[in-house]
Amino acid sequence: MNKTNIYQQRRNTLAKQMLSKTGGGIAVISTAPEVARNRDSEFPYRHDSDFYYLSGFDEPGATLVLKVSSKGQLESHLFCRPKDAEREIWDGIRLGPEAAPEVLGVEFAHSNQSLDQKLSELLADQEAIYIRLAESAEADRRLRHWMKQVRGQSRSGINPPSEFHDVECLIHEMRLFKDAHEIDTMRKAASISARAHVRAMQVCKPGMREYQLEAELLHEFRNSGAQSVAYNSIVAGGANSCILHYRAGSTELRSGDLCLIDAGCELDGYASDITRTFPVNGKFSGPQRALYDITLAAQEAAIAMTKPGNTFMQPHEAALQVLTQGLLDEKLLKLADYGSLENAIETGAYRRFYMHRTSHWLGMDVHDVGSYRESIEGIAQDEKPWRILKSGMALTIEPGLYIRPADDVDEAFWNIGIRIEDDAVVNDSGCELISRGVPVKADEIEALMKS
Repeated sequence: MNKTNIYQQRRNTLAKQMLSKTGGGIAVISTAPEVARNRDSEFPYRHDSDFYYLSGFDEPGATLVLKVSSKGQLESHLFCRPKDAEREIWDGIRLGPEAAPEVLGVEFAHSNQSLDQKLSELLADQEAIYIRLAESAEADRRLRHWMKQVRGQSRSGINPPSEFHDVECLIHEMRLFKDAHEIDTMRKAASISARAHVRAMQVCKPGMREYQLEAELLHEFRNSGAQSVAYNSIVAGGANSCILHYRAGSTELRSGDLCLIDAGCELDGYASDITRTFPVNGKFSGPQRALYDITLAAQEAAIAMTKPGNTFMQPHEAALQVLTQGLLDEKLLKLADYGSLENAIETGAYRRFYMHRTSHWLGMDVHDVGSYRESIEGIAQDEKPWRILKSGMALTIEPGLYIRPADDVDEAFWNIGIRIEDDAVVNDSGCELISRGVPVKADEIEALMKS
């Protein structure tokens, strides 16, 4: 299946949901705006994920409108920037509305300058409109303007939509399940990121700066064809490894310290997300190795529970068992204070050393969309059961331990931060780890760095 057909199929799937829910209607999805970086330049442009998921179009200034009749007939309208020879000299070639139908497989394309006028026509006599509810003040203003234009035609017997629905709920449920094209792209992204992590391990040596390792990652990402990072890379040496969202800075990487790298590229709109922790000098110390092996065992326990039929939380619960037992074994938690492993978990004793969950969804966004709980009517959100894992879901598996200096902690463990993260796609037999192109066992890491 070519890419155009993929996006057409997704639009058709959304149209069927709209037909089932409200007997048709209008869906309006705009892409992300350009954002100024400073006085005369913008941040590198990145499309809106929902918009791209349905259109495959990555230019700014665009809006997709889907009109679904009561008989299920779909009209796709793309509003995009018109061709402009002067601006294209400065900013690059635009697709333009004339070429869009053939290239993107939409039925109609228009200049984005006609959006307000055309929307008032498309909204006329529609029962329901699907939009992003409470998206922004500007989006609300534009919706009020469109509705006002339609209401102005009431004496002609034309009425505006009377029902408002959140289009994100429908799109995000679709995005939660990855098709073969998406999984293939994510495999390629993870492979590139794995090579970047290998590169960083191979060049790392005492005396380097964090930003120098970040440069190695970025080189491998772009040199391998990735368009961008999926998120700001974390390169954290020594005590910085205990800061969860630390940015690569100028700290010197010292012999005897660990380096934690959490970095992934974005390829063709899809994210990868890998974390590895390794010794700057290529050899784990005794305390470092002890905590590393505990963390890896926790990840292996979580991987074993990542399979269809289990809940989203079961891998996390499996990791907690191993991590908390390891903390007790290493006397970072004292059994006498809690009485049992179960009580240490129940009371959250582990949280001072492990304060995040083991997984999150992964896809077009690094923290991808989709509810973590089952959708059951009549039950409060926080009482709904955790989501059942199914084939096609993609998620990270990333346990960690972060030991900060404290009076009741053996000084040998101070400033050791460890996280091990891989990307998993749930399949019929369990899950596929798509990011294991970089070593994960301590012996393998040491061997790679030695070579």
